[in-house]
Amino acid sequence: MTTMAVLGLSLAGCGQRSGVPEAYDTLAEVPERLAPNGTTIVVGDRDAEMTVHLYEDMRCPFCEEFETTGGGPELQKAVMRRDVKAEYTLASFLDDKLGGSGSKKAANALRAALDAGKFAEYHEVLYANQPEEVVDGFTDARLLELADQVDGLRTPAFESAVKTMKHRPFVTAAEHAYEVAGTEARKGPGTPTAVINDIRVPEEIGGVLYDPTLFADLLELIQDRPGEWQAYENYHAPPDPEDYEF
Repeated sequence: MTTMAVLGLSLAGCGQRSGVPEAYDTLAEVPERLAPNGTTIVVGDRDAEMTVHLYEDMRCPFCEEFETTGGGPELQKAVMRRDVKAEYTLASFLDDKLGGSGSKKAANALRAALDAGKFAEYHEVLYANQPEEVVDGFTDARLLELADQVDGLRTPAFESAVKTMKHRPFVTAAEHAYEVAGTEARKGPGTPTAVINDIRVPEEIGGVLYDPTLFADLLELIQDRPGEWQAYENYHAPPDPEDYEF
């Protein structure tokens, strides 16, 4: 079955876009910031035409699959090209479900990395070194050890933020943002969940998140033919995006 048959969409007519700004050379160059809502971390050109909002828990193995071998690398390429800006809501529900504090500690450390302008780089490192889900492996010591892999991140300020859980209020607020983005039947939308241009990727094509080719094709389709994505969403009628609070 072809890529587009799986999506139920067509890429006919897609072409090269003009007037695209020069791409970033390295991930370290990509701008990143905390959104005004105080819970969303934004990575990429603020003028990018597309937005991909991700809900992730740093202990979630499916998030690791997305970020390392699935659509995540393709998303990063699109961010580097300035086609897309990525948004992240960092959940921590797996700590309560499995026991431990690794999700909360990782989310806190990532928020501290944002203060240093190194969220995207550290986010990549953490997923590349994610412990087993049932192992509460994101300890302070491990988070600091992994920070050594990001040039210039491990400073006294960062170490203090990690050890003292400086950003605990952010971690709590981000988890709440995740929970209210779900439905009445379940807390939270599940991880990973992707919302592209305010439309949640429906469960029936959720497999695109784990297939880099399918995910790249989907991003291309939405950028070149946004009306077709909107029509697909209306036809399949997943929950109303206005019910979500980002």
